[in-house]
Amino acid sequence: MPKYLCQGSYTEQGLKGLLHEGGSKRRAMVDQLVREMGGKLEAFYFGFGSDDFHIVMDLPSNVDMAVVALVAQASGSVKSRIVVLMTPEEVDQAVKRKVDFHPAA
Repeated sequence: MPKYLCQGSYTEQGLKGLLHEGGSKRRAMVDQLVREMGGKLEAFYFGFGSDDFHIVMDLPSNVDMAVVALVAQASGSVKSRIVVLMTPEEVDQAVKRKVDFHPAA
């Protein structure tokens, strides 16, 4: 199952919700959403700096990740970005593949 890193920050609206509900309820909501999509929440952390949250999750596909990201972004409470995470073994498979590529001259 593909693994994703979601990092981002809360908007003013999202921060008001976080102040009202607390961090544990935010994590529970994300966990529920990920499970509904057939995935698993691996980690959920809050942080200081440019990113307010760091979430690692497994989801069945990029389409499922897109659904989660679209719903979260459309809420207006977060601004986030997604990184597809690859295992070292997946990179091993990639470097063994041969493709016919010629750079532009």
